[in-house]
Amino acid sequence: MSDLLNVVVIITAVALVFVRQFRAQRVTSESKTWWLIPLVLTVMAVREPGLLDPAHHTASAALLGVEVLIGLACGVGWARTTRIWSDADGVVWTKGGWAAAGVWLCGLVLRLALLGVAAAMGVHQGSAATMLSVAAMLLTRGGATLWPAQAVQQKYRVPVAG
Repeated sequence: MSDLLNVVVIITAVALVFVRQFRAQRVTSESKTWWLIPLVLTVMAVREPGLLDPAHHTASAALLGVEVLIGLACGVGWARTTRIWSDADGVVWTKGGWAAAGVWLCGLVLRLALLGVAAAMGVHQGSAATMLSVAAMLLTRGGATLWPAQAVQQKYRVPVAG
């Protein structure tokens, strides 16, 4: 797949998730598929032949590891800034705010800085590395948000709406 198509996929996934975070979302049985978008992004990234720079294999792998760690950290930060509550009927809701947007912005700045480091080292970091980092972020955020939401449901003994 071309880098241009990868960029379109990344931007589409990020835009969809980013915009949705500002709307209150009901935690439902469909919330069990929180891992689906990260899985698709991971499969797409791993299938790319240019995930690691063959001329700088070790440095490229190290930079990829750092990028995935940035994604994991951003996912945790995003989850920690997501509000989780139960309404009067016992339905559990989640909603991100401006603090979550700040986490996204910090993650973007860190990724851009990492791209600068890679360029200074002469290491090619393609869009597949960014896709893998975004997948790590979405996977971490989904899991780290869903677990507390399930705890709220258990506290109020509310079955997951379907």
